[in-house]
Amino acid sequence: MTHCVALLRGVNVAGQRPVAMADLRDLLAGVGLEEVQSVLQSGNLVFRCNGDGGTRLEHELEAEAKRRLGLETEFFVRSAQEWEDVVADNPFHEEARRDAARLVAVFLKDAPRAAAVKALQAAIVGREVVRASGRQAYIVYPDGQGRSKLTNALIEKHLGTRATARNWNTVMRLAELVRAG
Repeated sequence: MTHCVALLRGVNVAGQRPVAMADLRDLLAGVGLEEVQSVLQSGNLVFRCNGDGGTRLEHELEAEAKRRLGLETEFFVRSAQEWEDVVADNPFHEEARRDAARLVAVFLKDAPRAAAVKALQAAIVGREVVRASGRQAYIVYPDGQGRSKLTNALIEKHLGTRATARNWNTVMRLAELVRAG
């Protein structure tokens, strides 16, 4: 068994898609995942599973969330090794050290093409900086994410895939849980 991380897209944000973390923990335990922990109220889960998670588990969790909780959302599952790769591949080490809340990892359903990443970079109207690696993108929001025109909708439009983002503090907190397991 290995540890995995599951991120839910757009739950408990500004009253959208409300769900109790206890219900999510019960949902994951109900499909056979073990040692399920939640972090914060925004749909971050760490658990043990057979294999490495993957798209099959994402689809299963999405279907079960809809069936059991009436919750329609995407799950983004990464194995412990994939999570370590997210941390290691961060191209913005100085920004992470200086102000981790302004660095965001964007988790993608599919790896974008290089042309799509360039199109996203060209669409930036502020001081944000974007780099992509596999099924993740990294974005520095020097003026804060709340003021930025670089929204999740714009990111998804240009990259051509669904996405959910977590600030670097949350990424590292989840990494600690995965490592401790």
